[in-house]
Amino acid sequence: MAEEDPFCRYRSPLVSRYASPDMAFNFSERKKFSTWRRLWLYLAKAEKSLGLPITDEQIQEMEAKLDSIDFKMAAEEEKRLRHDVMAHVHTFAHCCPKAAGIIHLGATSCYVGDNTDLIVLRDGFNLLLPKLARVISRLADFAEKNADLPTLGFTHYQPAQLTTVGKRCCLWIQDLCMDLHNLERARDELRFRGVKGTTGTQASFLQLFEGDHDKVEELDRLVTAMAGFKRAYIVTGQTYSRKVDIEVLSVLASLGASVHKICTDIRLLANLKELEEPFEKDQIGSSAMAYKRNPMRSERCCSLARHLMILIQDPLQTASVQWFERTLDDSANRRVCLPEAFLTADIILSTLQNISEGLVVYPKVIARRIQQELPFMCTENIIMAMVKAGGNRQDCHEKIRVLSQQAAAVVKQEGGDNDLIERIRADPYFNPIHGELESLLEPKSFTGRASQQVARFLKEEVYPILTPYKSKMDVTMELSL
Repeated sequence: MAEEDPFCRYRSPLVSRYASPDMAFNFSERKKFSTWRRLWLYLAKAEKSLGLPITDEQIQEMEAKLDSIDFKMAAEEEKRLRHDVMAHVHTFAHCCPKAAGIIHLGATSCYVGDNTDLIVLRDGFNLLLPKLARVISRLADFAEKNADLPTLGFTHYQPAQLTTVGKRCCLWIQDLCMDLHNLERARDELRFRGVKGTTGTQASFLQLFEGDHDKVEELDRLVTAMAGFKRAYIVTGQTYSRKVDIEVLSVLASLGASVHKICTDIRLLANLKELEEPFEKDQIGSSAMAYKRNPMRSERCCSLARHLMILIQDPLQTASVQWFERTLDDSANRRVCLPEAFLTADIILSTLQNISEGLVVYPKVIARRIQQELPFMCTENIIMAMVKAGGNRQDCHEKIRVLSQQAAAVVKQEGGDNDLIERIRADPYFNPIHGELESLLEPKSFTGRASQQVARFLKEEVYPILTPYKSKMDVTMELSL
C-alpha cells in the first residue's frame, strides 16, 4: 500500500506545498540526468572537433536520446553497480549502442556531477532574480504612493521621531537592492568546473591527445562555452572548490535575513492595525477566533527565512573538511542543502511578492497614533518658539517637563488620552505662542526630508537596477496555499 499511494510517503513541503514548478523542475531528476547527457554530448563534440575518432553518426545518436531516459533501468543499474554516474552511462549507452564506446570518454564522475550542479545553480539564480526584481518593483510602487504619509517612527520599538510610510518601505527596498546585486554577482562569478579529470590534473585528456597541451586546453574551453559559461576554474581537485557553495548559500541566507526583517515589521504593524498584508474574502484567520486576521503570509516568510538562514552552516562545514583533492562526505549533504536553499528562497520571494501587491494601509489609525505621541515630540519645537518670542530656554524647559510628566501620568496610570497640548493651552506662560500651536503640531513638519529621500532613492538607485527585468515585471503572484 505504501509503495502505491504517494500520500504514504514523506514529501518535502518545499516541493509539494510551496515552491514554483520552474524551481522544482530545476532541481528535478529529469533536469539533472538530461543535463548529464548533454554534458556527455558536449564532451564528445569537442573531442571530435579536436581530432579524436568520433563519428557524426555517434553524435547524432546521442543527440536523439538526450531526453529519452529509462529511469527504471537507471535505478536497477545503480542498485547493481552502487554508482549513480556509471548507472546512467550504461543506461545512455543502452539506447545509443553506436556511441556506447565514446560516452564519458576520459571523464570522471565529477565531470557530469559538478558541472551539472554549477549549471543548476546558475539557472536557479536566473529564476530567483526576476522574482526579487518584481518584489522590489511592487514595494517601490507602494513607497512612491505613500511617500508623504506621516507615520510614527520606532527605535527600540518605542515611539520615535516621525517618518513616512514610504520612507520606511525604502528601508526594506534598500536591503533587497543589496540582495539583488549580491545574487547577480554570485551568479556572474560562477565558473564551470570544465574538463579536469580525476584529481583535476587533466592527465586522462593529455593522454587522449597524446601529450598535446593546447588541445586539452581547447577541449576545456569548448565544453565550457557549450555549457553557457564564460570561464572555467583553472585549478580544481576532483571537485570544484566547495567554497563556491558557501558563496552561493551566503547570498541566499542574506536574502533570508532581509525578508525576515521586512515581514517582521509587517507583522508588528499588523498588530498596531496600521498596515496589513492582503486578506482574501473567504480566508479564515483562526479556527476558534473568527475575528482574527492573522498575517499568515508574513509568518510563512519568517518561518522559511529562518530555515534559509541556517542552511549556510552546511557548506561552511563541508568546505572545511574536504581533505586534499576531495572526500565523498560532501555528496549527501549537498543533495539536501543546495536544492533546499533555492526552493526556500523561491517561495519566500513568491510570497513576499503576493504580500507587496496587496498591502493595505490604514491612515486614520496611523494619524490617531501620531496624535497620541506628537505632543511629547513637539516639545522641542515649542521651546524654540517660546525662545523666539522672548522666553528663557531653561524656564520653558522646566515648564514643559512638569506638564509632560502630568500628561504621561494620565496616559499610563489612568488610560486617558495625551492632554499635554491642552495643558499648554491652559497655562498663561505659553500665551505668546498659542496661535502657533496648530502649525507646530502639523505631522508633516516632523518628517524632515523623508518624501524627498523617497523620490531620489527610487529614481537614482531602484528604477535603474530594475531595467534589465522590465520584460518580466507584469507577472502577478497568487498563492495556492
